[in-house]
Parts: sequence; structure tokens; C-alpha cells
Amino acid sequence: MAKNIPEKYADLFAKPAFANLGTIMPDGSPQVTPVWVDFDGSHVLFNSALGRVKDKNIRRDPRVSLAIQDPGNPYRYVEIRGRVVEITQKGADEHINKLSQKYLGKPVYPFRQPGEVRVLYRIEPEHVSAMG
Repeated sequence: MAKNIPEKYADLFAKPAFANLGTIMPDGSPQVTPVWVDFDGSHVLFNSALGRVKDKNIRRDPRVSLAIQDPGNPYRYVEIRGRVVEITQKGADEHINKLSQKYLGKPVYPFRQPGEVRVLYRIEPEHVSAMG
């Protein structure tokens, strides 16, 4: 069952606030990576490259957690636990360019590696908590 993000924290998805994404390694230990995020009104979206550790972890176990801190007030944050409900390459190139504009002010993602395949992930929030 999807949980809503409180409206007073919606601005965290509009500004270049990094999220720390937690996934589960094969041995059950946590793995955390900073990621760029946005929100489509029901799902938290992030983007990565095919074959990275988080990509492999999510394909094996879709449970994730992420925390987004307000860059202007680190004591204000939203924490979301949920499941990745979609993994797709469709629209992933356009999405990373959109995030590049938001986070870097550049319309084209400048860090693409040769042969890199971008992947778009949609997280359905199951638990949301916030502070600040």
C-alpha cells in the first residue's frame, strides 16, 4: 500500500537535495549510495547504470530505504521505505538528463561512460517519516 509524502516535504524533490539510498547486499548487509531523486506524485524515481551494485541488489531484493535531507537545513528530512516496483530502460536517458539539469544545471548528463546503459527505478513508498 503506497504512503503519501507529506506536502510540506514536497519541496525536497524540487530542489537539488541528495538522497541516501539503502539496498540489501546478498549477505544481508546494508549498502548505501547517494543518488539524485525526483517524485512523480506517487513514486520516488532515481536513475543508475545497469550492472552497478545497487542495480544488482534491487533486482535481487526490491526493498529499499532512502533519506532526503534539506540542503538548507540538515535537521529537516524525509525518510521513505518501500519497494522498487518498476525497473526500466525506457525513458531513462531523458530522466538522467532531467536530473542533470536539476542537480548540475546542465541539460545533458556529463558523466556517461562509453557503453553505459541507464536504468530508471520507481519506488512505491510503504512507510514515510519526516522531521523538521
